[in-house]
Amino acid sequence: MATVAPGRMAAVNEMTRLLRLLFEVEREFLRTVTTLVYRVGEPELKYLICQHAWESAGHARFLRERGRELAGFGTGENVRASLRRIFVEAVGSTAADPLVLLAGFYTVLKPTLLAAYRHYLKVTDHLADWPSKKLVEEFIADEERHLREIAPCLKGVDARAWSLHLTQALGDLGGWLGQEPRLPLAAGYLWQQDQSPYRHPATCNRGQYPVCSSVFGFDPTEDPIVRPWLTDPTTDARVIRLLVYVWLMMEMDAIDYLATVFIDTPDAPFDLHHDLARHLWDESRHSQFGFRQLPKLGVDLMTVEHSLDLYNILVRMPPHERYAMMTMEFEAGSFPTKAHVMDRVRELSDFEADTLLAFDRNDEQNHVRYGHRWLPEMMALCGETRPTEEFVRATQEKFKQFAATYGGKTPHSLPREKRLTGEKILALARLH
Repeated sequence: MATVAPGRMAAVNEMTRLLRLLFEVEREFLRTVTTLVYRVGEPELKYLICQHAWESAGHARFLRERGRELAGFGTGENVRASLRRIFVEAVGSTAADPLVLLAGFYTVLKPTLLAAYRHYLKVTDHLADWPSKKLVEEFIADEERHLREIAPCLKGVDARAWSLHLTQALGDLGGWLGQEPRLPLAAGYLWQQDQSPYRHPATCNRGQYPVCSSVFGFDPTEDPIVRPWLTDPTTDARVIRLLVYVWLMMEMDAIDYLATVFIDTPDAPFDLHHDLARHLWDESRHSQFGFRQLPKLGVDLMTVEHSLDLYNILVRMPPHERYAMMTMEFEAGSFPTKAHVMDRVRELSDFEADTLLAFDRNDEQNHVRYGHRWLPEMMALCGETRPTEEFVRATQEKFKQFAATYGGKTPHSLPREKRLTGEKILALARLH
């Protein structure tokens, strides 16, 4: 049998090495940037981070697929420790200003990734490596757009010290691809992750918006979503539409607690994180349905309190229990009520509302499928050995106990006279 001469595949091997590094960087960006979702306050910024996380998941997926077409990419998906350490450092401490941390990701880590992609184009052959070249060109356009989209959110943020700290860590690598001269760290450089390991904040940030424990209840003078009204056949369809838009906007709860799962599952298969990223982006879009539609129906968003209970309860449970409650309880259990709501809203001949609810329904069905696919693997990662059904039942009971302890602790930010309630929704519905 003929042997392969040394160096015969050197050109392919070198490009494969760079693709592998780019895959690992995109993958670890996804796992860590999501820690900002529940720490920043403004909904529009949360939505944007969720979108960028999903697009990074797509980059990583296509890099992996292309890399596996080339020799030497490998079948494993682990991120090397030298890269992971920098991203974990960028997560910062629980007490850090989230906008400063955002600046670290978007003025240091992302521009360095953009430089790495540009380097790849510079050193590869435009024809021989055409498939990789076309992917990288698209990713460069995405990265440039990401930087433009986030820039307005960073105006006035002084992150010079933190950015220098991360720049020094990256300098020790010589850039993500090692394409720059290395600048070894000073002997006195302190890794913050060693001094103050990251912990999830006990509650999530909702910025300028008023908050409460829950928007669901039974008293029209207190709560915006009056539970019996959702399924009562005598409820005006216009009221149902407003109720479901408030419900959709409050899927921001799901954005915040789902985003905590990525950092807590460092050894998960990439495909698990990929589907979690899609799930996160879907929930972000659903929340935007309500966020954008409610003002059109006369609702002042500053009168809509944001519910914090689900985050406050679930963040105290391990990641596989959070995910079990989300997919096997909250989402799976919502289908009958949402089906009734969809039928009632159709009475209004509101094509936009019908479209938004139909896509919400379709997405939620996919999320439950994700749960059936990934919950057993997440359980295994967390050392859970009980059968899935038994585990889910036990988790449901544990949630009830935690709800009694940690739920209902967030007082209303607004007095009843100022906040949106069921009674005010009745009045608004008559106008639309």
